[in-house]
Amino acid sequence: MVLLPSEPNLPLAADGRHYPLVPSDPQVVAELLVSLEEALRSPDTSSESLPALGHQHQVILRVLAVREGQAQEVRRRLPPRWQAVLDHHLGARRAFLSMRRRGPGSATLPAWRIVAPEPAENLLRYYRSAAAATGIDWEVLAAVNLVETGMGRIDGVSVADARGPMQFLPTTWAQPGVGKGNIRDPHDAIHAAARYLVRRGGLKDIRKGLWGYNNSDYYGKAVLHYAALLREDPAAYTGLYHWEIHFASNAGDLWLPVGYSQTKPISVALYLQRFPSSAPPAVNRGG
Repeated sequence: MVLLPSEPNLPLAADGRHYPLVPSDPQVVAELLVSLEEALRSPDTSSESLPALGHQHQVILRVLAVREGQAQEVRRRLPPRWQAVLDHHLGARRAFLSMRRRGPGSATLPAWRIVAPEPAENLLRYYRSAAAATGIDWEVLAAVNLVETGMGRIDGVSVADARGPMQFLPTTWAQPGVGKGNIRDPHDAIHAAARYLVRRGGLKDIRKGLWGYNNSDYYGKAVLHYAALLREDPAAYTGLYHWEIHFASNAGDLWLPVGYSQTKPISVALYLQRFPSSAPPAVNRGG
């Protein structure tokens, strides 16, 4: 059993959990990270405990990605196996941070719904069937699904008009041989993503295919870090599946739990008045 850091005075979300805490002591963080990595990969870990373990794991990595000094100290204290895993996680997260505009985060939150994803075994079956049909690695498809919508947790339309669990533009979906079925259906969208990556040259050069998906070298770098994690140990999938949705705001790295539902953008200040549990605790802030 992994004992997670706790603070009784923190506001609680609807499911009774508070925002995960990241200790300041690198040794404590290193030991916690190893415990989490092992528990999230173990078939003996109870399914009821996985959401809290996955979210704690995710928040540690998000905080370490911006605290480079602490991250170096944590890495130094990890066994070599977990150093390599941490390198992939931080490489991916920092690549995404490099895609963001400098300055404060958004003052508004998007018109999304955050929903429970399809069961992990269903998604894994879709990734693998799409890989068998196209030759695009299932690990790449899982990584794209993760970074686009948290494996289907985000139900909403992006500022660029992309939609569905794999975030397709309707015009891209309509291209011959790409979209078949329902753009919002995970099975259909994952298979369409595989076909689109093939269309964009992904069988010869997956980086070129990912550039077609999102015109950023940082995007491809991040996706391939997560794909490498899954390739090196498919059991890492369980932890990634249980990551939650976070949003970069002017009040910090906000947690948008399952149940978040806004039909139009809402100000961060107003949202936090109603749902203070979404705000990062003070101990997690700062770079």
